[in-house]
Amino acid sequence: MITPLLDRDLSILSFNQRVLTLAQREDYPLLERLRFLCIVASNLDEFFEVRMPQQLQAVQDNVTQGVVSTQSFTQIASKAHALVAKQYELFNDVLMPALAKEDVHLVSGGVRTPEQKQWVAQYFKREVKPLLMPVALDPSHPFPQVANKSLNFIVELEYAHNQERNIAIVRVPRVVPRLVQLPANISQKAQCFVSLTSIIRANLDDLFSGARILHFSQFRVTRNSDLALDEDDVDNLRTALREELAHRQYGDAVRLEVSHECHEELANFLLEQFKLPQQALYRVNGPVNLGRLIQLPDMAEGAHLKFVPFLPQWPKSLQRTQSILAQIKEKDVLIHQPFESFDAVIQMLEEAVDDPNVLAIRQTIYRTGADSRILRLLQLAVRRGKEVLVVVELKARFDEEANINWAEALESIGAQVVYGVVGLKTHAKMLLIMRREGKAIKRYAHLSTGNYNPKTAKLYTDVCMLTTDAAITREMEHVFRHLTSELPLPRMQQLLVAPFTLHTAMLAQIKKAQLAAGRGQPATIIAKMNSLTDETLVLALIAAAKKGVEIDLIVRGACILPVDLPALAGRVRVRSIVGRLLEHSRVFYFNVAGETHLWLSSADWMSRNMLRRVEVAWPIHDANMQQRIMDDLLTPYLQDNVDAWTLGEQGEYQPVRKINTATVPSHAISSQAMLIKKHS
Repeated sequence: MITPLLDRDLSILSFNQRVLTLAQREDYPLLERLRFLCIVASNLDEFFEVRMPQQLQAVQDNVTQGVVSTQSFTQIASKAHALVAKQYELFNDVLMPALAKEDVHLVSGGVRTPEQKQWVAQYFKREVKPLLMPVALDPSHPFPQVANKSLNFIVELEYAHNQERNIAIVRVPRVVPRLVQLPANISQKAQCFVSLTSIIRANLDDLFSGARILHFSQFRVTRNSDLALDEDDVDNLRTALREELAHRQYGDAVRLEVSHECHEELANFLLEQFKLPQQALYRVNGPVNLGRLIQLPDMAEGAHLKFVPFLPQWPKSLQRTQSILAQIKEKDVLIHQPFESFDAVIQMLEEAVDDPNVLAIRQTIYRTGADSRILRLLQLAVRRGKEVLVVVELKARFDEEANINWAEALESIGAQVVYGVVGLKTHAKMLLIMRREGKAIKRYAHLSTGNYNPKTAKLYTDVCMLTTDAAITREMEHVFRHLTSELPLPRMQQLLVAPFTLHTAMLAQIKKAQLAAGRGQPATIIAKMNSLTDETLVLALIAAAKKGVEIDLIVRGACILPVDLPALAGRVRVRSIVGRLLEHSRVFYFNVAGETHLWLSSADWMSRNMLRRVEVAWPIHDANMQQRIMDDLLTPYLQDNVDAWTLGEQGEYQPVRKINTATVPSHAISSQAMLIKKHS
């Protein structure tokens, strides 16, 4: 009998519904609530770019059977439409009126004072109009190329000289700021902002002087953004990727957003141009590029409107004034970010660069962000004569260009740069330092669940380990050698490496728990991850639970395991923690007949992580470290009754406490708030 699993795409949308509730939380500051609203908009952009193309293809091919079909498209589109409608309802009816009471205004054309209208008109003439070039559609001016997620206007015109109706398209360059603050002297002691869409809308008559505007609408098209690249068929991956990136902006259309009042003929005309069905049309009551308003929480002032900042603390296991390399030579160190500072990792790398006895540095790079400290340190290491090897994952989605630039900057000064194994993404997070000590070479290492990104290290929860363990660091060296030469990995005793041993090892641990439970022995599995979508692992968990294994899963995002199967008898519990910080750490805990095995990892339990990426999971043997992981990364999340959601019947999530309340009960436990307080 086939076990029906939950739909992955619907589960992704459910996660975004949970994030959207953060915009409703009255115990959150207003500008932070707006920020979460904008984060959902950006998340949906990526969902449509990556997940919807296959759904839309099923519609175009009239596929009526299978996981991806016309029925699945209808279900997903319906849920997405409801989510978008809720977004704009919150934006218009809750957040902007509440911010207005705090004298923070997004001033629309209909409520601007004469002075504000004059300023906006002058700004348009000076900063915007010179960059706009309307294209009137006719046989010599075909419909222009419209870039992915770009802001555009469609305008229906009537010219006095021919009385014919014409359509013009206005593409808005990305160099123009999407949000502008009005000067204080015309803001009536408030903070007043205007959106670019509103500025253009108010001045269309100026742009089309000599014509009568009949109808108009802003619009935005989202396109398939997966790169079509056959690694086996290119000579230089970096060059091929750079060429492919130029085409990403013009993939097949998957979604069309227009103003809610857009004339039906114009909307249908755009749908026809982009070859989209009606269900791909999203009419929105506000800016079509809602995600770009994420600038407003940063531009607006008001401490009470934002989270009280917390400063990540120096790791308690490290003395700040002593050599980090010397300290980890004595003991392994866990760092729980962002409660403990990522600066310790930067300082470790700085120390290695400055140390004349350090001979080589090897590092993987997946997502690094705009902070260039690590890049500069690696460049400095090369200049000081150290061997620097960097495995740069060029195919990290939406970070491809940044990583290409990293690779070129490092190669230009003599670092050895490789792009990993053909056909696999390198997602493992590893830093290995080789130091001459007497007649031997000592290895110092950093392993992490998160990226080498100083910015996200303050926003994402991750855990890393600094170690000189001989077995682990030697096996890390083998992994680096595999990434550079594709030499087979030797039999590993400590590290679990995808796509070779991680998947089978997790299945073996689940099976071990299942067999023990079948013999009447206690067996517990606790796993924390971002997503659980690998069907083989899910079916293994279901089989184990049927035999009596108690399973707690802390899954932030998509989860396809149906907890309401009668045979599970409530032995599988799934919860999602959605709060101020983005949960990102991965922990795999197994306790079978009193024996504990625990791993930390860069991998989620997804087929792509297990089978199509190079990932690493490393064991935690020390009993004190195991207890700390239980105390900081598992138990608080299982006890959370503030930011937690539980998965219930038919894949629906329920909040552990009511969302729309400003009061927090005295017995409340927020895992994130507790950890912030603990490390303050």
